[in-house]
Amino acid sequence: MGFRVTALKWRPKLFSEVVGQEHITKTLKNAIINNRIAHAFIFAGPRGIGKTTTARIFAKALNCENPQDGEPCGECKMCKAFENQQTVDIIEIDGASNRRIDEIRTLRESVKYAPAVGKYKVYIIDEVHMLTTESFNAFLKTLEEPPDHTVFIFATTDVHKVPLTILSRCQRFDFRRIELDIIKAQLKKIADDEGINIDDESLTLIARKSDGALRDAESFFDQVVSFSGKEIKVEDVSSMFNLINDEVFFEISDAMLSKDFHTAFSVTRKVYENGWNFVDLANGLLEHFRNILTVVITKKSDLLETSEMFKTRYLEYADKFSEGDLLRVLNFLGQLRNEMKTSQNQKLTIEIALSQLIGFEKSETISNLIKLINEGGTSSLPDSGINPVKKKVVKEKSVYSRPEKETDFIEEQSIEKVVRDNPSENELFLKVKREWRQFLIKLQEINFRVATNLVESTPIALKENTLFIELSPEVDAKILKGRTEKCTMMLNDYFSAQLKVEVVDNKKKKINNQKKEETPLIKAIIEQLGGKEI
Repeated sequence: MGFRVTALKWRPKLFSEVVGQEHITKTLKNAIINNRIAHAFIFAGPRGIGKTTTARIFAKALNCENPQDGEPCGECKMCKAFENQQTVDIIEIDGASNRRIDEIRTLRESVKYAPAVGKYKVYIIDEVHMLTTESFNAFLKTLEEPPDHTVFIFATTDVHKVPLTILSRCQRFDFRRIELDIIKAQLKKIADDEGINIDDESLTLIARKSDGALRDAESFFDQVVSFSGKEIKVEDVSSMFNLINDEVFFEISDAMLSKDFHTAFSVTRKVYENGWNFVDLANGLLEHFRNILTVVITKKSDLLETSEMFKTRYLEYADKFSEGDLLRVLNFLGQLRNEMKTSQNQKLTIEIALSQLIGFEKSETISNLIKLINEGGTSSLPDSGINPVKKKVVKEKSVYSRPEKETDFIEEQSIEKVVRDNPSENELFLKVKREWRQFLIKLQEINFRVATNLVESTPIALKENTLFIELSPEVDAKILKGRTEKCTMMLNDYFSAQLKVEVVDNKKKKINNQKKEETPLIKAIIEQLGGKEI
């Protein structure tokens, strides 16, 4: 017997041999065990993932004389007849070449006849979406009420082209793309059985190129074996498929950390001399920095689809990039990929883009700068001359709470002692003070502008039906003095009282007469973010 391609030689004959589709094979096996066989099935999904293979195994199991836990035995007369393509009870039809209404009419007539030997007459129609509209319409009645001995199995790579009237008459099974690790494991199993030595990185390249299709991966494997023989090396795989070496992407990310602009031109030259596609370079960089982002966020490499060697290298980037910087890089590369499609000089475009990428400066958020300064944690910042400050304990406060007095401020005047002089009015004053926050929340719903000016206010005294309100030093008391009439009306309505409102202009002075540019926060913003004081 001559050479058989791997995809045919290793084609599964049992449900247990179908990889990556366990959610479907388990359902079909249970249907056989429990004798719950529908009259029509549709298998949908991308190419090369086992739709037709599963349909054949299911058809064989339906007619098997001695099924074992839902699996075909492979030894009975029906199983052997199927393997030798001698059965007339399992009919395979190519929907692309039998798409006209005449073929469907012939099929409709043959459905009436009972199976010759087996229990079921099974029709497997591949690429069913290729049938014409007239063919689908002619098939509707037969599909809805077929004879008890007939089962239809449809397979399609484009389920959206199948009419809903057909889909509603079938049990639908959606096949998944096969994961990279599963494809690698299957190829490794085949290589070991064939006595072929292949490393993990080569398996990864083949599996990634197959894009989730095991049949494609097995075809690529045959090509690599023809090229390299029994010893397969990653260099041979890259050369044969003209794939960009992953080392190129690591060169660029390393250059970003060291600011080595020469790498932009050396990498571009390497891509050009090897005949690699510049669009593939942009796509590869997107995937590369996506992997780095995954590692930075999760601190693990479990979600990466790459070889074990490169997983270890990605983990080295866990503390070298920030999420914000990587998002900027990914956004930049996404725009680059779009520009490459219309570029007249892709080499020049890539050189400029890589130079910009390497020149990206690390960014820092203002909130993080404030946090680092408050904690005295300037060691993690680039050397900017920022003086560490003492750590402060920041208490969680309500948005309406009065800010605590700072040690660098003193009050020139205060009238809180007035409260002690009016004991008869203390009860009302305490109620106002206790419910002041709730009043401000209610006031915000009625008059947002007035409430905004009172956000950091506090009642400080009540004297002769006059409520004295103190504002934050940052709020100009003159702005609110013209609106006290509205505030008074709302205040009296809320507290059921007859009060007047007086705004206290409580001026404060700084003890520490520092210049703005000498404070740590201002220096951090100016030096780290390139700002200037105006």
